Amino acid sequence: MARKNDPLFNPAGLRFFLSRIQERLWVRPLALCMLSVGGVFAARLADDTGLSRVFPKVSLQSVESLLSVMAASMLVIATFAVGSMVAAYASASAGATPRSIPLVIGDDVTQNALSAFIGAFIFSIVALVATQNDLFGQAGLFSIFTLTLLVFAIVVITFVRWVDRIARLGRVVNTISQVEKAACEALNQRRLAPTLGALTAPLHQETTRGIAVYSGSVGYVRYVDVKALQSRAETLDCHVKVTALPGTFVSQDRPLACVEGGGVFETDTIASAFTISPNRAFEQDPRFGLLALSEIADKALSPGINDPGTAINVIGTMVRLFTLWQSPLEKNELSKITYNRVSVPTLGIDDLFDDAFTAIARDGAGLVEVAIRLQKAFRALAETGDRTMVAAARWHSRMAMDRSERVMTLQDDIDAVRRSAALLVDTVELGKAAPTIKRVIKEH
Repeated sequence: MARKNDPLFNPAGLRFFLSRIQERLWVRPLALCMLSVGGVFAARLADDTGLSRVFPKVSLQSVESLLSVMAASMLVIATFAVGSMVAAYASASAGATPRSIPLVIGDDVTQNALSAFIGAFIFSIVALVATQNDLFGQAGLFSIFTLTLLVFAIVVITFVRWVDRIARLGRVVNTISQVEKAACEALNQRRLAPTLGALTAPLHQETTRGIAVYSGSVGYVRYVDVKALQSRAETLDCHVKVTALPGTFVSQDRPLACVEGGGVFETDTIASAFTISPNRAFEQDPRFGLLALSEIADKALSPGINDPGTAINVIGTMVRLFTLWQSPLEKNELSKITYNRVSVPTLGIDDLFDDAFTAIARDGAGLVEVAIRLQKAFRALAETGDRTMVAAARWHSRMAMDRSERVMTLQDDIDAVRRSAALLVDTVELGKAAPTIKRVIKEH
């Protein structure tokens, strides 16, 4: 029986659990295999219902022939599907970033296709053995015939959908779209619950007060069960300050949390609410999505690939994500504080900008088209009106401009980037007091 503090008892924990299930390729095929075997034996029950007088007569040879064809073809298709999936995963890792592999593996259409092919193969084998051993009467034989036609129709429809998906699976554009979707979901969840439903803690807090809780393993914080922390804080009559957000690399010297108040307790009771893994996950870690997108753009800017168009595409994606992050919230949309004995720091806009733009600005400094597009992106983000985002955009604009001036050799290219950077400064400084002049600058 699940415990009260089990992550599955809260929506965030359920999403985290389901995302881990999606990364396991064997889960859906196993479920379809069990369903297939169950369907074969369920058809046997039709012989006990007295419906043999109602069902039309079906010859045993026709059913066996149909099942034999399906068994032979499904094994070939399943093998082909696995080969195509492995090639798509290799393409995503080589062309985009290895951090996108969990998203490619978790593609629903691909997993459903593989599950359908393997499930149909198991169904045909089990049904063929059952029919050859006279397990079915007339009603059961007709039920198996009907199920075989139904499975065949499902396989055909699934195969058509899968061929359309596998043609794009692993391609850089499709991978960018998948990473953007994952990053968008993580950013939106954190935007609605900036502190995961807990109190707000300082972003860079000191842990000198209270008892520091350390991790027993080395890795990344993948999930923080705030509900479990609240329950244990109530039991210990203390307050827990989370110091390691999801995505933080922790070791035995990096505290996970700081406990203030309460009596003597085992630190494992607090540390067990933190899931530590060798790899980061997208669900509670919005910065990881931005970092993965930045890695895709950075790889495209490498001399071996030399694809600035992909970097420009990623920059546009970043603008969409930061626009979502800074979009205003209605009062009823913001998550309420439900965990009053836990405090969690919010995400800093400077950290988000560093994850998103630093690598692109560094490796794309010598390409005029990338440098100009980057300055236009900073200008668009500065026009949101939020002070923290304006400051971050202007800082990164200056840094990108300095890098371009040091790398570029043609003065015309440097002047073009300077004009783009100057437009950012002018637009921000003008503010809302001169909308007409501001519009003229934007049109220029």
